[in-house]
Amino acid sequence: MSTLFLRTLREDPSDAEVASHRLLVRAGYIRRAAPGGFTWLPLGWITFRNVERIVREEMDREGFQEVHFPALLPREPYEATGRWSDYGDNLFRLKDRRGADMLLAPTHEEMFTLVVKDLYSSYKDLPLTIYQIQNKFRDEARPRAGLLRGREFTMKDSYSFDIDDAGLDVSYAKHRVAYQRTFDRLGLPYVIVSAMSGAMGGSKSEEFLAPMAIGEDTYVRCTTCDYSANTEAVQVAPPSPVAFDGLPAAQVVDTPDTPTIQTLVDLFNARADLRRPDRDWTAADTLKNLVVKLKYPDGTIVPLAIGVPGDREVDMKRLEAQVAPAEIEPFSEADFAANPNLAKGYIGPGSLGEDKAAGIRFVLDPRIVDGTAWITGADSPGKHVVHLVAGRDFTADGTIEAAEVHAGDPCPLCSSALEMARGIEIGHIFQLGRKYAEALGLTVLDENGKTRVVTMGSYGIGVSRAVAAIAELNCDDKGLIWPAEVAPADVHIVATGKATDPQLPAAEILAAECEAAGLRVLFDDRVGVSPGVKFNDAELVGVPTIVVVGRGLTDGVVEVKDRRTGERADVPLADVVARLKG
Repeated sequence: MSTLFLRTLREDPSDAEVASHRLLVRAGYIRRAAPGGFTWLPLGWITFRNVERIVREEMDREGFQEVHFPALLPREPYEATGRWSDYGDNLFRLKDRRGADMLLAPTHEEMFTLVVKDLYSSYKDLPLTIYQIQNKFRDEARPRAGLLRGREFTMKDSYSFDIDDAGLDVSYAKHRVAYQRTFDRLGLPYVIVSAMSGAMGGSKSEEFLAPMAIGEDTYVRCTTCDYSANTEAVQVAPPSPVAFDGLPAAQVVDTPDTPTIQTLVDLFNARADLRRPDRDWTAADTLKNLVVKLKYPDGTIVPLAIGVPGDREVDMKRLEAQVAPAEIEPFSEADFAANPNLAKGYIGPGSLGEDKAAGIRFVLDPRIVDGTAWITGADSPGKHVVHLVAGRDFTADGTIEAAEVHAGDPCPLCSSALEMARGIEIGHIFQLGRKYAEALGLTVLDENGKTRVVTMGSYGIGVSRAVAAIAELNCDDKGLIWPAEVAPADVHIVATGKATDPQLPAAEILAAECEAAGLRVLFDDRVGVSPGVKFNDAELVGVPTIVVVGRGLTDGVVEVKDRRTGERADVPLADVVARLKG
């Protein structure tokens, strides 16, 4: 450590929001280079390469083959698949000196597809899985949380190529198992949840999430069966339609001073002429209609109205997943002025729908089935309508999964209660199908000499993100606590005392013996640094085992500390290497 390119910090960096960011900077693993971009310092790069090595070993173990593409790519393949525009502002675009459009790759589906097209032409060449570990670039609007959400990051992305869907199922299952082994070795707890494919396209999609409170992904899991899903992918089990024969006719009522759902419910419960005979009205009896704008990558803007039960908000992340690649923009005062048929705060189904005066597409939460009756806006300021029945008094242009998911909602498989948790995405696997192969003309001849479009899968692990996720889940108030296989060293030897004391030469001999035994050593040989500073640095850096060569040397012992458990033991100097190897 006297020559290591390292400076530890006592104070947290001002821009750090999460523990992994704070500690990786303070312990001298990374340094901020630009918003969303980080420099790896020696300890950090060793740790990164350990994670990378584990990922590579598990890919190779399944027989997958490694390739490497450039990060700077031409526009044309991405234009062919539509992603030059679909990625919108997230894509780093640039021009070369000849004026040709280029991009920094956010992901490499197109390039993998084209290289296989270039080299393979027969079903006999398949199945094939190739992968790379490469930097990716996405122009995040708000890079945050250090390595967890950056503009430049490292991914392992692999792609399978099969003759049919049955082959894809096999390739997908092999990746699923390889990912489980990988995350087990990395010491990362994970859950596997159903997910949306988003801009990737394809059919089946699953995420590997590391559960943690600071996670940006919310997922649900059933309290009874094995169902689990990212909230964006939760499928509501709609109730059965209800017969509406004999239901009261819809009635418009004056509802002054009801700016919120709760004030509306309170008014209905307070007025004798509006009270229910069986129970109080609740927010779940109301229908809330929200109008937004969808901005597509080509600049087209389309309004959309979403109807949800009043006890729920529209979940913007769920909505974005459903309407991708469009982005969501709020409906402004100018938009309301341009649509006088929409009474802000009192919007009802009467003004919505493509065949209505406002001409705005209207979609409903799946719970709003025919025969259900609602209190909702009457399309006039200060007025609502009660007993408005779906299927009798209004219809929509479709359904959409965009309402908030609540803990306790019924499981779509077994109807038991769902519970909610948060996590960080550390891996994602997709059954792409034939989207990219069709767009780029990837075909082979089958056994009958007929042309077949190749079926693809796509599989990603965030390598740099995994470093941060491991740090986030393996730390305490003193610093990092790396799992053994990921740590930058196996043992951190600390020599205390002055330059003339016997501790330093004894520690040097011990360090050499440890290295000779195959242990990776970080040796704090600094002179003139107090024992307190050395101990603090050892706990901050987070090597799993700390060996202190200190005052006990006069009795022939050194202190061995387990960083994870905090357990300490005095061990005879002659037995230390065997103890550490064990």
